[in-house]
Order: sequence, then C-alpha cells, then structure tokens
Amino acid sequence: MEPEEPKPNLIKIKADIQEFQKIIKDIVENSSVISLKEHLQHMKSSRYEHCYNVAYYTYVICKKCGLDYVSAARGAMLHDFYFYDWRNKGVEGQKKFHAYRHPRIAFHNACENFELNEVEKDIILKHMWPLTIRLPRFSESYIVTFVDKYCATKEFFAFLKYKKSLKKLKKMENLKKQKHFLE
Repeated sequence: MEPEEPKPNLIKIKADIQEFQKIIKDIVENSSVISLKEHLQHMKSSRYEHCYNVAYYTYVICKKCGLDYVSAARGAMLHDFYFYDWRNKGVEGQKKFHAYRHPRIAFHNACENFELNEVEKDIILKHMWPLTIRLPRFSESYIVTFVDKYCATKEFFAFLKYKKSLKKLKKMENLKKQKHFLE
C-alpha cells in the first residue's frame, strides 16, 4: 500500500504583506491616522497598532475566503478612528457610552478624511455588534467584528503577561537587595 499524498494545509495562508501595505498605504500615511500612535487602546498597545493588527488579520481571512479583502482591510484600519481617551472619567459620557458611540465618531472622522464604499462604512459603523443592535450587512463586517474582539483579547492577555513579568522582576530585585544587605 502506497502512502497517501499529503493534503494541502487549508489553514496555512500565504498572505502578501506588501499587498496589504499597498491597500492601506493612503490610510497609514494620513497625519490624523498617524496620530493614533499617541492614543492608548487596550492596556499598552496604541490605537494605531490595534487597528493595524485588526486590518491585517481581516485582510488574511477575507483573502482566504474569497471576500472583498481590500474594503475589509481598509474598513478595519479605520474602525477605531477617534481621538479621545475613553478611560477619562472626567469627561461627561465618555466612559459610560463609549462602546455605543465611538463607531459613529470613527465613521465621521473616516468620512472627513477618506472616500468610503458601502462595505467600509458598514464595517466602521457595526464593528461593535451586537452592541450596535443593527446587524452588519456584509460578511466582511462580521469578520472585522470578530477579529476586533480577538485582537482586544490578545492585547489584554499580553498586558497581563507583561504585568506578571514586571512583578517577577521587582521580586528578583528585592531579593538581590536583601541578599546584598545581609552580606
């Protein structure tokens, strides 16, 4: 009996990073988008970094699924295009309603800076579904919604790991100080 030929790995995705970067080039070169590097998103990642990661994973998934990966990547790069710190409790309504209102703010900012197609608009407005209540119209919008949650979760656990490392480092420094003191 002859061995079976290996089946192609359906999970293995050859994503073209240069194609991805070309798709979002005008967005990432926009000064307002660049300023997102100065805004904290989830724990220790910048809003720019978060949007870039969501856009890249979305690009890979949509390309593999034969969807509109261009609009999906562009919409994902703009899904959190706002400039305030939602953690600032001193600003009326910011923290309390952020999850519901920031998609419209991001949409407004995106429309002021870029020409958007229907898929990109839907992605930005509905990336917080099910909180947005209205269902996304396109498969690409659902993908961005789920990739956004995945990236936020990943960023949160990366922060916990970082925090744990800092604790460990401080503990080691304290032990060294104690050892030095006892000598």
